[in-house]
Amino acid sequence: MPIELIGLVPILVIFGIAQPDMYRTDMWRIGFENKLNSNPNMILYAYANYRPLPTVPLIWSQTLTDFNVAISVISLFFLLSKLISHIMKLWYPIVAVFINSALVALYTVSTYGQIGPDYADARYPSPAAWYFRQGCGLAQRYGKYRACQVAQGSLFITLFMLVVYVLNLGFALYAMWPNPMNDVDEDDEDRESTSSDPKERSTWEMQSMKSPVSMRESPFTPRTQAFHTLDRQLPLRQQKQGQQYA
Repeated sequence: MPIELIGLVPILVIFGIAQPDMYRTDMWRIGFENKLNSNPNMILYAYANYRPLPTVPLIWSQTLTDFNVAISVISLFFLLSKLISHIMKLWYPIVAVFINSALVALYTVSTYGQIGPDYADARYPSPAAWYFRQGCGLAQRYGKYRACQVAQGSLFITLFMLVVYVLNLGFALYAMWPNPMNDVDEDDEDRESTSSDPKERSTWEMQSMKSPVSMRESPFTPRTQAFHTLDRQLPLRQQKQGQQYA
């Protein structure tokens, strides 16, 4: 959980400040002006020429930005749920498998979207975003160097969280894998509890039979005082005691 928290805090910040459009359109425009990806005005041209609307690449879409914010909030919710489940001892491997599988799928989609294959323009095909292939040097001329670094950092922290959840999923699957070391035979436990070493049993019995109880060590009860009182009041015993003293 501490490792998840280390990655979750920056991912909440980065995805939060990236919404609604901190760097997406600027990076798209810079890439087109340098013939590195499609044209951000493709939708306007389609409207102007009465053509079917083209499909916007996932990396440049508002959908990816909203999706990243959503998975960061979902990750925070699952982390808090995991903490509460650990405290209440309800975090079972089967639950961890389902949750981590869902998070791995979500972060895989986010990673794919941020890497950004862009084939919307056949003239400028882009297998990945230009700032991953060429760095942020181009953005300095446009005054968008910091925004470009945020875009690069978002992919890095997303990959970090993806690795964390893949490892968590692996640990959960390993915990569910049948392990002979964890098998418990109830019959063996019953035999071990009922059977014991004869020497130890005899020693315990001899110790319990020893330690004779004397009159001085006898326990005192309310009846004891009553019997002592009656014993002193018996006349025959008083006569015998008087003869002995005489």
